[in-house]
This record gives sequence, C-alpha cells and structure tokens, in this order.
Amino acid sequence: MGRVLRGYLATATCARLADDGMAVSVTLLALHRTGSAAQGAAVLAAWMAPHAVAAPLTGVLAARARGAGAAFHVAALGLFAAAIAGVALTLGRAPVPVVLAVAALGGCCGPMVTGGLSSLLAGLVPDTGARARAYALDAATYNAAGIAAPAAVTATAGVWGTGPAMGTLAVSAAGAAGLATTLRAPRPAAGVPETTPDAGTRTGTAPDAGETEGAGDGPRPTADRNLRRHPRGPSSLWRELLGGLRVLWEIPALRGITAATSLAFVGIGGLAPAAVLLADERGYPGGGGVLLTVLAAGALAGALGAARRGPGVSDVRLAAVCLVGTGAALLGAAASAPYPLCVVLFCLAGLCDGPLLAATLRIRADHAPPAVRTQVFTLGAGLKTTAASAGAALTAAAASALSPAQLLAALAAFQLAGAVLLRGIDSSVGPGQLPEPSGS
Repeated sequence: MGRVLRGYLATATCARLADDGMAVSVTLLALHRTGSAAQGAAVLAAWMAPHAVAAPLTGVLAARARGAGAAFHVAALGLFAAAIAGVALTLGRAPVPVVLAVAALGGCCGPMVTGGLSSLLAGLVPDTGARARAYALDAATYNAAGIAAPAAVTATAGVWGTGPAMGTLAVSAAGAAGLATTLRAPRPAAGVPETTPDAGTRTGTAPDAGETEGAGDGPRPTADRNLRRHPRGPSSLWRELLGGLRVLWEIPALRGITAATSLAFVGIGGLAPAAVLLADERGYPGGGGVLLTVLAAGALAGALGAARRGPGVSDVRLAAVCLVGTGAALLGAAASAPYPLCVVLFCLAGLCDGPLLAATLRIRADHAPPAVRTQVFTLGAGLKTTAASAGAALTAAAASALSPAQLLAALAAFQLAGAVLLRGIDSSVGPGQLPEPSGS
C-alpha cells in the first residue's frame, strides 16, 4: 500500500468516524441536557436533510476547485468539524433554531465526507488495477466507522460525559481536515490520459471527458464539451449542476447503479428498527443490537475480501450478485425462528453487502467523465442517504401493521428489486458510454 493511499484512508476513516458517531452522540447529549430525545431527533433531521440537497452544489464547487488540489475538501472538512463542535456547545443551551442552523451547516458538508472524498481516489490512484483495491479499502472505512464510532461515543460518554464524547468527534473531523492537506493527486503530462481505457474510456477511442490536459486532438463527449464551452458564472453553475444530473441519467452504468443502490437503501434504512423488533419477537429483547453488529462486521469482512478480488466478474454484475445475496439472507432471517440462525443470516447479509459499496465506487469512477466525477459521487451518496431516511420513515409507519418478520421480508425485497434493475443493464454496459443528446 502506497503512502498516498495510506494518507487517504486515514483521512477518510477520521472523517467517517465523526460522521457515523453523530447519531448516537446527539441522542445522548440531548437526553443529558434536556431530559428528552425530541430535540436530538430534530437536530439529527437537520443534520441529515441537507445531504441530498447540497450534494449537487458541493460536487460542482469541488470540481471547480480541482486545480487547487484538495483545498476544497480541507475547507469542507474543517467546516464539518466546526459544525460538530458548534452542536456540542449549543445543544440544550442555545435556542433551538440556532442549534438546527448549526446542524444544517454541518449537514451541507456531509456529501464531501462520503462521496466527495471517495471521488478523490481516481486521481490519487490512477492505475486501474490498484484502484480496484483502493476502492475496496475505501468501502471498508465506511464499515469500520459504522462499527467503531457508536461504540467509541458510548464508551467516551460513560467515562467523560456526553459533551466530551461529541468533542472527540469534532477532533476526529479536524484531524481529517489536517490529513487532507497531504493529499496530492499527480497531474498528468500534456496529452497523457489521466486514466487508462478501463477507467472511463473505450479502447481505441478518444479520451473521455476531461481526461487529458491541454490535448486538443480528438472529440470530447458532448457533456464535457458543454461544461467547458461556457465561461463560469451563475448561468454556468446552473449548467454544471444540470450536467452532472444528465451524466448520471444518460450513462447506463451510472443510471443503473444509482437507481439500484438507492432502491436498496430504502430497505437498509429500515433495518435498525426491524432488527430490534425481530430479536424481541424471537425471544431476545435487546438482541437487535447484536444483529446490527454482526451485519456491520460481515460488511467489513466482505469489503476487505473485495480488496483481494482479482479481475473477472464485472462490477455491475458483482453489484447485482451482492444485492441478491443480501436480499436472500435477510429473507432467510425473516423466515427463521431460531434467533442464533438469524444472527448467522444477518452476518451473511453483511458479507454480501460489503463488496457492493466497493463495486459502486468503482463504477462511478470508471464511467463518470472526470469533469463531473465529484458531482456523480456526491449525488449518488446524497440519494442513498435520502433513500435510507425514507426507508426509516416507511418502516416506522408500517411497524404497527406488519409483523417483524413481514417487515424484514419487505425490506429484503428492496434489495432484490435493486438487483433486477442492474440485471437489466448488465449486458449493455460499457465504460465511458455517453449518448449524444438529441437535437444538440
């Protein structure tokens, strides 16, 4: 593992530890200072809501700042850390609108912690062979943070208190901002493709959008030409925002993986309450935490296993297989009466889910034109976050009408439906496919 990749993984881990610890930390701090979780729920809603709304804009701004290296990411992570510290200082002490405003500001930086950081890897690790492993390790940082952050917050709160617990998250985010200053993507020489044909171009054709610096030979795909043709300004910003959405829609692999994972995340968003209810029904009150822990541990193991995967099956097909495996394992858990068997099946679901994120990241990197790559990453992450929030709300609404087993089966169905969407585009996927728009 190279020094650049180690630096990136340290940055991503610190940032995602801070992000994943917020849900538990905000809840504990609100209970401690106000005696109720109600304000904590409102703060969390303010923290999560901007993710999808801010994703397109943060992606465009990060793309515009590409010439300054990781400066925009450093600034976003610094603001993210300041917002966490602000919530720690104001929750239960300042007027609620002030706390919500601070939380919303931090939430606007959320897309840079997830998709924004992941989008850097294509430049930091230009070799496509090494990049496949890099994205698998990047996926593992999400899983590791998901396991470690809640446990670390709970342990810190028990020893030093809820305020210092959230303070440690701010320190972790600030550490990520400091580490991000070391990230330097190598700049390609004039006329040398930034990536190989596997990463966004077709063998024997011109480089994909934005993949050459100063090279005027050969046509560029229309989306990139349109983005570069106009001077930057308010109208150009709007055009770039629409350009990212257009690329996400018109490139089959990007459209398919975005639709499939967003649909799957409707189910993922409801897993926490469903697991708690299922464990209680199986005679293990409090056993929902064990189910979620083994799910996350399985996902971490699956992501690390994906880092050792050699070439072979396409990433789109791998994503479809992962969704089928996750859905089947969750369906099995819904149909299984013994609680220990449910634990095993939740672990299996995690093992299948782990490689899915790595495959998703690689598809985005390989098929998105570099000019809008960050936007594609932030949009995809924002849509998944929104879908998960919708899934949590749907689960809460359906919990009184369905049994826990039926609820879990319904969530599993979202995984299988996502796989169907991917199978539909599997045979037509080709890197860098960007159809010419009709009439322009």
